[in-house]
Amino acid sequence: MTTTASPYIPALSFRWLTPLYDPLLKWGMREALFKRRLIQRAQVRPGESVLDLGCGTGTLTLMLKQAVPAARVMGLDGDPKTLSIARRKSARLRLPIQWDLGMAYDLPYPDGSFDVVLSSLVIHHLASQDKLRTFCEALRVLRPGGRLQIADFGRPIDALTRLQAMIMGNLEHAGDNVGGRIVPMLLQAGFSSATEAAPVRTIFGPIWFFSGLR
Repeated sequence: MTTTASPYIPALSFRWLTPLYDPLLKWGMREALFKRRLIQRAQVRPGESVLDLGCGTGTLTLMLKQAVPAARVMGLDGDPKTLSIARRKSARLRLPIQWDLGMAYDLPYPDGSFDVVLSSLVIHHLASQDKLRTFCEALRVLRPGGRLQIADFGRPIDALTRLQAMIMGNLEHAGDNVGGRIVPMLLQAGFSSATEAAPVRTIFGPIWFFSGLR
């Protein structure tokens, strides 16, 4: 039986909101903090190949390239409009990054292409079946010993975040995230280990850090 992917959801759910994406993340989501923490957790070394999965406008991709200039960094997204913004940003900074158009659950790369796959605020956009397909694809393109590092919404930790979770759980496809199902889905996809780490609070809910090891 053929599996049909869910409709593509652009940044902020609507294409006309794409120009507001960078300001919202910068001022409302503590973007610099959680993305720096994600990069620290990835422990990318010079010479390694890294994919920013669902790179959007390229902020994380550019931060990583600036942090580890000798790494080979690539960004992939399914939205040509956000990719065009990312390309302009990297051109201004003169940072050599390969930007590719494609879907997270159908990656256009051979097996074992990367040492690290990163993902920031992408997974909650995906329906359950596409989350699992994305994790399987990330596993496929990682080399043995490679690691997947994710920053995304996760389970609530107190009364306020439970209220946020009630709202987020009904938006897009965040139910798996706020329901604490990301780690089990990583294990189901075939990662040898999967963990979650303490979150960063934001106005929309806690951003957790999820890791998977191939």
